[in-house]
Amino acid sequence: MSGTVLTNRSVGNEVVRIVAATTRAAGLRGFAELAQELGGDGLALLARFDITPEAVASEDAMISADAAGWVLEAAATELDCPDIGLRLAARQNGGAFGPLAVAVANAPTIGAGIETAARFLFVHHTGLALGLVADPEQRPGMVGLRYRDRAEATSICQGIDHGAGTIHRFLLRMAGGNYGLQEVHLPHPALAPTARYTAYFGAPVRFDMPTTVFRFPADTLARAIPDSDSVLYTIAMDYLNRNSAQLDQSMSARVRVAIDNAITKAPTDIQAIARTLSVHERSLQRALAAEGTRFSEILDEARRDVVQLLLRETSLPLGEVAAMVGFREQSALTKAARRWFGTAPTQVRNAARVQRGGSPPVLVRPPALH
Repeated sequence: MSGTVLTNRSVGNEVVRIVAATTRAAGLRGFAELAQELGGDGLALLARFDITPEAVASEDAMISADAAGWVLEAAATELDCPDIGLRLAARQNGGAFGPLAVAVANAPTIGAGIETAARFLFVHHTGLALGLVADPEQRPGMVGLRYRDRAEATSICQGIDHGAGTIHRFLLRMAGGNYGLQEVHLPHPALAPTARYTAYFGAPVRFDMPTTVFRFPADTLARAIPDSDSVLYTIAMDYLNRNSAQLDQSMSARVRVAIDNAITKAPTDIQAIARTLSVHERSLQRALAAEGTRFSEILDEARRDVVQLLLRETSLPLGEVAAMVGFREQSALTKAARRWFGTAPTQVRNAARVQRGGSPPVLVRPPALH
Protein backbone atom coordinates (compact mmCIF):
# COMPACT_ATOMS: atom_id res chain seq x y z
CA MET A 1 0.00 0.00 0.00
CA SER A 2 2.82 2.41 0.69
CA GLY A 3 5.24 3.45 -1.98
CA THR A 4 8.09 5.82 -1.26
CA VAL A 5 7.27 9.43 -2.02
CA LEU A 6 9.84 12.20 -1.72
CA THR A 7 8.68 15.79 -1.40
CA ASN A 8 10.09 18.96 0.11
CA ARG A 9 7.92 20.90 2.57
CA SER A 10 8.57 23.97 4.73
CA VAL A 11 8.10 23.82 8.51
CA GLY A 12 8.77 27.23 10.00
CA ASN A 13 12.07 28.24 8.42
CA GLU A 14 13.15 24.67 7.70
CA VAL A 15 12.72 22.66 4.52
CA VAL A 16 11.88 19.08 5.35
CA ARG A 17 12.21 16.13 3.01
CA ILE A 18 9.38 13.68 3.52
CA VAL A 19 9.66 9.92 2.93
CA ALA A 20 6.08 8.80 3.19
CA ALA A 21 4.28 5.74 4.42
CA THR A 22 0.49 6.03 4.37
CA THR A 23 -2.26 6.79 6.86
CA ARG A 24 -5.96 7.59 6.61
CA ALA A 25 -6.51 11.29 6.10
CA ALA A 26 -9.54 11.02 8.38
CA GLY A 27 -7.10 10.98 11.30
CA LEU A 28 -6.77 14.75 10.79
CA ARG A 29 -10.47 15.48 11.24
CA GLY A 30 -10.88 18.50 13.46
CA PHE A 31 -7.40 19.83 12.68
CA ALA A 32 -8.52 22.72 10.47
CA GLU A 33 -11.03 23.85 13.07
CA LEU A 34 -8.47 23.56 15.87
CA ALA A 35 -5.94 25.60 13.90
CA GLN A 36 -8.59 28.22 13.25
CA GLU A 37 -9.31 28.47 16.97
CA LEU A 38 -5.60 28.99 17.57
CA GLY A 39 -5.52 31.89 15.13
CA GLY A 40 -4.16 30.02 12.11
CA ASP A 41 -5.39 28.90 8.70
CA GLY A 42 -5.84 25.15 9.00
CA LEU A 43 -6.80 24.63 5.37
CA ALA A 44 -3.68 26.48 4.21
CA LEU A 45 -1.53 24.32 6.49
CA LEU A 46 -3.10 21.17 5.09
CA ALA A 47 -2.65 22.40 1.53
CA ARG A 48 1.05 23.05 2.16
CA PHE A 49 1.45 19.31 2.68
CA ASP A 50 -0.83 18.35 -0.24
CA ILE A 51 -3.70 17.28 2.04
CA THR A 52 -7.13 18.26 0.74
CA PRO A 53 -10.34 18.83 2.73
CA GLU A 54 -11.96 16.17 0.55
CA ALA A 55 -9.38 13.64 1.69
CA VAL A 56 -9.89 14.46 5.37
CA ALA A 57 -13.66 14.08 4.96
CA SER A 58 -13.31 10.78 3.10
CA GLU A 59 -13.55 7.39 4.81
CA ASP A 60 -11.02 5.89 2.43
CA ALA A 61 -8.42 8.46 1.35
CA MET A 62 -4.84 7.59 2.26
CA ILE A 63 -2.12 10.23 2.54
CA SER A 64 1.55 10.37 3.44
CA ALA A 65 1.87 9.46 7.11
CA ASP A 66 4.83 11.80 7.46
CA ALA A 67 2.90 14.65 5.87
CA ALA A 68 0.14 14.13 8.44
CA GLY A 69 2.74 14.37 11.19
CA TRP A 70 4.55 17.36 9.73
CA VAL A 71 1.31 19.32 9.47
CA LEU A 72 1.04 18.99 13.26
CA GLU A 73 4.68 19.96 13.68
CA ALA A 74 4.18 23.04 11.52
CA ALA A 75 1.06 24.04 13.46
CA ALA A 76 2.80 23.54 16.81
CA THR A 77 5.65 25.84 15.74
CA GLU A 78 3.74 28.50 13.86
CA LEU A 79 0.73 28.68 16.19
CA ASP A 80 2.84 28.41 19.34
CA CYS A 81 0.88 25.37 20.52
CA PRO A 82 3.32 22.69 21.74
CA ASP A 83 0.54 20.31 22.83
CA ILE A 84 -1.41 20.37 19.57
CA GLY A 85 -1.06 16.59 19.11
CA LEU A 86 -2.79 15.99 22.44
CA ARG A 87 -5.38 18.68 21.74
CA LEU A 88 -6.36 17.07 18.45
CA ALA A 89 -6.61 13.62 20.04
CA ALA A 90 -8.82 15.04 22.80
CA ARG A 91 -11.41 16.37 20.37
CA GLN A 92 -11.70 13.25 18.21
CA ASN A 93 -14.21 10.50 18.94
CA GLY A 94 -12.68 7.55 17.10
CA GLY A 95 -15.09 7.79 14.18
CA ALA A 96 -12.23 7.80 11.69
CA PHE A 97 -11.47 4.19 12.63
CA GLY A 98 -14.77 2.89 11.24
CA PRO A 99 -15.41 -0.86 11.72
CA LEU A 100 -12.22 -1.22 13.79
CA ALA A 101 -13.56 1.25 16.37
CA VAL A 102 -16.84 -0.70 16.46
CA ALA A 103 -15.01 -3.99 17.02
CA VAL A 104 -12.77 -2.56 19.75
CA ALA A 105 -15.65 -0.90 21.59
CA ASN A 106 -17.72 -4.08 21.55
CA ALA A 107 -15.06 -6.68 22.32
CA PRO A 108 -15.87 -8.87 25.33
CA THR A 109 -12.85 -7.71 27.35
CA ILE A 110 -10.26 -4.95 27.30
CA GLY A 111 -7.63 -7.52 26.39
CA ALA A 112 -9.69 -8.68 23.41
CA GLY A 113 -10.16 -5.07 22.34
CA ILE A 114 -6.42 -4.44 22.47
CA GLU A 115 -5.75 -7.64 20.52
CA THR A 116 -8.23 -6.54 17.83
CA ALA A 117 -6.67 -3.08 17.57
CA ALA A 118 -3.18 -4.57 17.35
CA ARG A 119 -4.24 -6.95 14.60
CA PHE A 120 -5.97 -4.45 12.34
CA LEU A 121 -4.25 -1.13 13.06
CA PHE A 122 -2.33 -1.41 9.78
CA VAL A 123 -5.62 -0.71 8.01
CA HIS A 124 -5.37 2.90 9.16
CA HIS A 125 -1.62 3.48 9.24
CA THR A 126 1.08 1.36 7.65
CA GLY A 127 3.77 2.60 10.02
CA LEU A 128 2.22 1.71 13.38
CA ALA A 129 2.50 -1.34 15.62
CA LEU A 130 0.68 -2.08 18.86
CA GLY A 131 1.15 -4.98 21.25
CA LEU A 132 1.32 -6.15 24.83
CA VAL A 133 4.78 -6.53 26.39
CA ALA A 134 6.24 -7.36 29.76
CA ASP A 135 6.27 -4.40 32.13
CA PRO A 136 9.45 -2.44 31.30
CA GLU A 137 9.88 -1.71 35.02
CA GLN A 138 9.45 -5.44 35.85
CA ARG A 139 6.90 -4.82 38.56
CA PRO A 140 4.79 -7.86 39.50
CA GLY A 141 1.18 -7.70 38.33
CA MET A 142 1.90 -5.02 35.72
CA VAL A 143 1.88 -5.16 31.93
CA GLY A 144 2.94 -2.80 29.15
CA LEU A 145 1.09 -1.79 25.99
CA ARG A 146 3.76 -0.81 23.48
CA TYR A 147 2.96 1.60 20.67
CA ARG A 148 5.57 1.96 17.96
CA ASP A 149 5.30 4.78 15.45
CA ARG A 150 7.72 5.07 12.53
CA ALA A 151 7.80 8.78 13.39
CA GLU A 152 10.24 7.83 16.17
CA ALA A 153 12.92 7.72 13.47
CA THR A 154 11.96 11.03 11.88
CA SER A 155 11.43 13.29 14.92
CA ILE A 156 7.75 13.89 14.14
CA CYS A 157 6.96 14.12 17.82
CA GLN A 158 3.52 15.75 17.57
CA GLY A 159 2.35 12.75 15.56
CA ILE A 160 3.53 10.44 18.34
CA ASP A 161 1.65 12.52 20.93
CA HIS A 162 -1.48 12.44 18.77
CA GLY A 163 -1.26 8.66 18.40
CA ALA A 164 -0.57 8.08 22.08
CA GLY A 165 -3.37 10.44 23.04
CA THR A 166 -5.76 8.56 20.74
CA ILE A 167 -4.84 5.17 22.20
CA HIS A 168 -5.33 6.50 25.73
CA ARG A 169 -8.83 7.67 24.82
CA PHE A 170 -9.65 4.25 23.35
CA LEU A 171 -8.49 2.57 26.57
CA LEU A 172 -10.61 4.92 28.66
CA ARG A 173 -13.60 4.19 26.44
CA MET A 174 -13.13 0.43 26.70
CA ALA A 175 -12.81 0.58 30.48
CA GLY A 176 -15.70 2.98 30.92
CA GLY A 177 -13.28 5.30 32.70
CA ASN A 178 -10.12 4.59 34.69
CA TYR A 179 -8.17 1.57 33.38
CA GLY A 180 -5.51 1.75 36.07
CA LEU A 181 -2.84 3.58 34.08
CA GLN A 182 0.26 3.89 36.25
CA GLU A 183 2.76 5.52 33.91
CA VAL A 184 3.34 6.50 30.28
CA HIS A 185 6.68 6.36 28.48
CA LEU A 186 7.25 8.63 25.47
CA PRO A 187 10.24 8.45 23.11
CA HIS A 188 10.92 12.19 22.85
CA PRO A 189 11.56 15.18 25.14
CA ALA A 190 8.59 16.97 26.65
CA LEU A 191 7.12 19.22 23.98
CA ALA A 192 4.87 21.07 26.44
CA PRO A 193 5.08 21.48 30.22
CA THR A 194 5.16 18.10 31.94
CA ALA A 195 2.02 19.03 33.85
CA ARG A 196 0.12 19.14 30.57
CA TYR A 197 1.00 15.52 29.84
CA THR A 198 0.19 14.45 33.38
CA ALA A 199 -3.20 16.15 33.20
CA TYR A 200 -4.01 14.55 29.85
CA PHE A 201 -3.04 11.00 30.78
CA GLY A 202 -3.93 11.20 34.46
CA ALA A 203 -0.63 9.51 35.32
CA PRO A 204 3.11 10.29 35.47
CA VAL A 205 4.85 10.58 32.10
CA ARG A 206 8.52 9.79 31.44
CA PHE A 207 10.26 11.21 28.39
CA ASP A 208 13.18 10.19 26.14
CA MET A 209 12.31 6.53 26.62
CA PRO A 210 13.00 3.83 23.96
CA THR A 211 9.40 3.82 22.71
CA THR A 212 5.84 4.61 23.78
CA VAL A 213 4.53 2.31 26.51
CA PHE A 214 1.40 2.44 28.70
CA ARG A 215 1.92 0.66 32.03
CA PHE A 216 -1.15 -0.65 33.85
CA PRO A 217 -2.24 -3.66 35.98
CA ALA A 218 -2.33 -6.94 34.08
CA ASP A 219 -5.76 -7.79 35.50
CA THR A 220 -7.16 -4.84 33.52
CA LEU A 221 -7.01 -7.08 30.45
CA ALA A 222 -9.67 -9.41 31.86
CA ARG A 223 -12.13 -6.62 32.63
CA ALA A 224 -15.36 -6.74 30.66
CA ILE A 225 -16.07 -3.76 28.42
CA PRO A 226 -19.21 -2.04 29.73
CA ASP A 227 -22.21 -2.04 27.38
CA SER A 228 -20.39 -4.06 24.72
CA ASP A 229 -22.65 -5.69 22.16
CA SER A 230 -21.63 -9.19 21.05
CA VAL A 231 -23.67 -8.92 17.84
CA LEU A 232 -21.95 -5.68 16.81
CA TYR A 233 -18.59 -7.21 17.68
CA THR A 234 -19.30 -10.29 15.52
CA ILE A 235 -20.44 -8.16 12.59
CA ALA A 236 -17.45 -5.81 12.79
CA MET A 237 -14.96 -8.67 13.15
CA ASP A 238 -16.53 -10.50 10.22
CA TYR A 239 -16.11 -7.38 8.11
CA LEU A 240 -12.50 -6.88 9.17
CA ASN A 241 -11.60 -10.53 8.62
CA ARG A 242 -13.18 -10.60 5.19
CA ASN A 243 -11.87 -7.27 3.99
CA SER A 244 -8.52 -6.74 5.68
CA ALA A 245 -6.65 -7.82 2.55
CA GLN A 246 -8.60 -5.29 0.52
CA LEU A 247 -8.21 -2.65 3.21
CA ASP A 248 -4.43 -2.91 2.85
CA GLN A 249 -5.05 -1.33 -0.48
CA SER A 250 -3.07 -1.06 -3.66
CA MET A 251 -3.45 2.24 -5.49
CA SER A 252 -5.87 0.60 -7.93
CA ALA A 253 -8.08 -0.55 -5.05
CA ARG A 254 -7.98 2.91 -3.46
CA VAL A 255 -8.97 4.49 -6.77
CA ARG A 256 -11.85 2.05 -7.20
CA VAL A 257 -13.16 2.79 -3.70
CA ALA A 258 -12.94 6.54 -4.36
CA ILE A 259 -14.81 6.16 -7.65
CA ASP A 260 -17.49 3.99 -6.07
CA ASN A 261 -18.03 6.59 -3.36
CA ALA A 262 -18.34 9.44 -5.87
CA ILE A 263 -20.09 7.91 -8.86
CA THR A 264 -23.73 8.99 -9.40
CA LYS A 265 -23.21 12.09 -7.24
CA ALA A 266 -19.85 13.72 -7.95
CA PRO A 267 -17.22 13.96 -10.71
CA THR A 268 -15.13 10.83 -11.23
CA ASP A 269 -12.53 12.14 -13.65
CA ILE A 270 -8.90 11.52 -12.77
CA GLN A 271 -8.41 15.09 -11.51
CA ALA A 272 -11.29 14.75 -9.03
CA ILE A 273 -10.20 11.31 -7.80
CA ALA A 274 -6.58 12.39 -7.43
CA ARG A 275 -7.73 15.34 -5.34
CA THR A 276 -9.86 13.07 -3.14
CA LEU A 277 -6.87 10.80 -2.52
CA SER A 278 -4.45 13.72 -2.02
CA VAL A 279 -2.23 12.37 -4.78
CA HIS A 280 -0.83 14.32 -7.71
CA GLU A 281 -2.41 13.21 -10.98
CA ARG A 282 0.89 12.14 -12.50
CA SER A 283 1.86 10.23 -9.36
CA LEU A 284 -1.51 8.48 -9.50
CA GLN A 285 -0.96 7.51 -13.14
CA ARG A 286 2.53 6.20 -12.41
CA ALA A 287 1.33 4.15 -9.43
CA LEU A 288 -1.46 2.59 -11.48
CA ALA A 289 0.94 1.83 -14.33
CA ALA A 290 3.25 0.06 -11.87
CA GLU A 291 0.26 -2.13 -10.91
CA GLY A 292 -0.45 -2.92 -14.55
CA THR A 293 -3.58 -0.85 -15.01
CA ARG A 294 -4.82 2.60 -16.00
CA PHE A 295 -7.33 5.00 -14.50
CA SER A 296 -9.59 4.68 -17.53
CA GLU A 297 -9.81 0.91 -17.06
CA ILE A 298 -10.80 1.21 -13.39
CA LEU A 299 -13.40 3.88 -14.19
CA ASP A 300 -14.79 1.73 -16.98
CA GLU A 301 -15.22 -1.25 -14.64
CA ALA A 302 -16.90 0.93 -12.01
CA ARG A 303 -19.29 2.38 -14.60
CA ARG A 304 -20.13 -1.09 -15.88
CA ASP A 305 -21.07 -2.33 -12.41
CA VAL A 306 -23.19 0.73 -11.62
CA VAL A 307 -24.94 0.72 -15.01
CA GLN A 308 -25.82 -2.93 -14.61
CA LEU A 309 -27.32 -2.19 -11.19
CA LEU A 310 -29.28 0.83 -12.45
CA LEU A 311 -30.62 -1.04 -15.46
CA ARG A 312 -31.65 -4.10 -13.51
CA GLU A 313 -32.97 -2.50 -10.34
CA THR A 314 -34.35 0.92 -11.29
CA SER A 315 -36.77 2.42 -13.80
CA LEU A 316 -34.65 5.51 -14.43
CA PRO A 317 -34.65 6.78 -18.04
CA LEU A 318 -31.61 5.73 -20.03
CA GLY A 319 -30.53 9.32 -20.49
CA GLU A 320 -30.45 9.80 -16.75
CA VAL A 321 -28.54 6.55 -16.25
CA ALA A 322 -25.97 7.77 -18.76
CA ALA A 323 -25.60 11.12 -17.02
CA MET A 324 -25.28 9.55 -13.57
CA VAL A 325 -22.17 7.60 -14.55
CA GLY A 326 -20.60 10.49 -16.44
CA PHE A 327 -21.60 9.86 -20.07
CA ARG A 328 -22.46 13.03 -21.96
CA GLU A 329 -24.78 11.30 -24.40
CA GLN A 330 -27.17 8.36 -24.17
CA SER A 331 -25.49 6.97 -27.29
CA ALA A 332 -22.28 6.58 -25.30
CA LEU A 333 -24.18 4.43 -22.79
CA THR A 334 -25.58 2.27 -25.60
CA LYS A 335 -22.13 1.77 -27.10
CA ALA A 336 -20.61 0.91 -23.73
CA ALA A 337 -23.44 -1.51 -22.85
CA ARG A 338 -22.88 -3.43 -26.08
CA ARG A 339 -19.19 -3.72 -25.21
CA TRP A 340 -19.87 -4.75 -21.58
CA PHE A 341 -22.93 -6.94 -21.93
CA GLY A 342 -23.07 -7.79 -25.63
CA THR A 343 -26.49 -6.18 -25.97
CA ALA A 344 -28.35 -2.86 -25.74
CA PRO A 345 -29.28 -1.28 -22.38
CA THR A 346 -33.01 -1.84 -22.94
CA GLN A 347 -32.41 -5.55 -23.44
CA VAL A 348 -30.44 -5.75 -20.18
CA ARG A 349 -33.38 -4.13 -18.41
CA ASN A 350 -35.94 -6.36 -20.14
CA ALA A 351 -33.97 -9.50 -19.29
CA ALA A 352 -33.93 -8.51 -15.63
CA ARG A 353 -37.66 -7.93 -15.76
CA VAL A 354 -38.24 -11.40 -17.18
CA GLN A 355 -36.14 -12.89 -14.36
CA ARG A 356 -38.44 -11.18 -11.87
CA GLY A 357 -41.46 -12.69 -13.55
CA GLY A 358 -42.47 -9.54 -15.35
CA SER A 359 -42.57 -7.34 -12.26
CA PRO A 360 -41.22 -3.80 -12.64
CA PRO A 361 -38.05 -2.66 -10.91
CA VAL A 362 -38.60 -2.00 -7.24
CA LEU A 363 -36.29 1.02 -7.06
CA VAL A 364 -36.72 4.34 -8.75
CA ARG A 365 -33.42 5.69 -7.42
CA PRO A 366 -30.13 3.88 -6.98
CA PRO A 367 -29.09 2.61 -3.56
CA ALA A 368 -26.09 4.07 -1.78
CA LEU A 369 -22.97 2.80 -3.47
CA HIS A 370 -20.51 2.26 -0.62
